[in-house]
Amino acid sequence: MRKKWVFGLVLLLLLSACTQPQGDTQAPEEQTRYTGTFYDTFDTVVQLVAYTETEEEFNTYLQMLKEQFTALHQDFDKYHAYEGVNNVYTINENAGVAPVTVNPSIIDLIERTKERYETISAKTDISNGALYEVWHLYREDTENPQVPSDEELQAAAAHSGMEHIIVDKAAGTVYIDDKDIRLDLGAVAKGYATEMGAQALKEAGLTAGIINSGGNVRTIGKPADERDRWGIGIQNPDYLMGKSSEENAEVVFVADQSVVTSGDYQRFYTVDGQVYHHLIDPDTRYPADRFRAVSIVTEDSGLADFLSTAVFLLEYEEGRALVESIEGTEALWILKDGSLQYTAGMEDMSYSKGADATD
Repeated sequence: MRKKWVFGLVLLLLLSACTQPQGDTQAPEEQTRYTGTFYDTFDTVVQLVAYTETEEEFNTYLQMLKEQFTALHQDFDKYHAYEGVNNVYTINENAGVAPVTVNPSIIDLIERTKERYETISAKTDISNGALYEVWHLYREDTENPQVPSDEELQAAAAHSGMEHIIVDKAAGTVYIDDKDIRLDLGAVAKGYATEMGAQALKEAGLTAGIINSGGNVRTIGKPADERDRWGIGIQNPDYLMGKSSEENAEVVFVADQSVVTSGDYQRFYTVDGQVYHHLIDPDTRYPADRFRAVSIVTEDSGLADFLSTAVFLLEYEEGRALVESIEGTEALWILKDGSLQYTAGMEDMSYSKGADATD
């Protein structure tokens, strides 16, 4: 059995190469490109690349971003309690017991996700935490790798349903009316945090930058040089699993947009040679087996995060129709055989189709 965690970082090396001023694309002298990282939120590396007039200004933005990510990480954490914070863990501990007063960010994310669940796709289901937890526990058992039984999965999935997650916005509370339902914001939390971070930095004055939070990339404006767009690498799943020397499946060029990827290579374990990843289809109760990865491009990183999970779990034609129905949204699929499928707008921004940073 092999167990491997590869958090979905769009290649930092490529990202740095794409944003490093070179030759005649040097940034204006009054702005310099800086890069900073932090590691202790959402179980991933968060990187900020930005053009600012001084390093002090950049460090102010980086600290602002870290503080916001830290606060949201604590709010959305389902595994740990924090002093003075009522979070997802607290909500789950009080399932079937009492409403929990929470920070506005939790209510905001739950309400956004419930609306998208109802209007976009029911595949991204934050009420199915009991089912996801079964798979998590089996994935963590490195000494005795097994696959959950159908009976265990059915029993867990029986305790789900968005109608059981009750938000009282006026009172500032969240209540789960079934003691065995578990709220799990994992499919949407990082995208929300990335978008909120980008909006905060823009309001504070940042005009050119990238937030990269483990596969969730949010660009702010365009590079402060002669380019019109940032180049973002889409990971090659086979490279990350040691099966290919090609690091990137594609490079896409975007400005003031998000690029979010969900893939079967990010969190997985193997049993008898079969890979079981973390993207669980609520209808089958098993990991979806249609694609290697799906990347979404749209402005809002939270929406992109929601969609990358949903589209990964949908049949190709259904997922494509969904993406094409949402204005300003594009998608790229990496199929099981390694081939790529693009929406029309995604082709227009892809390197292999002739796009570049100055289009």
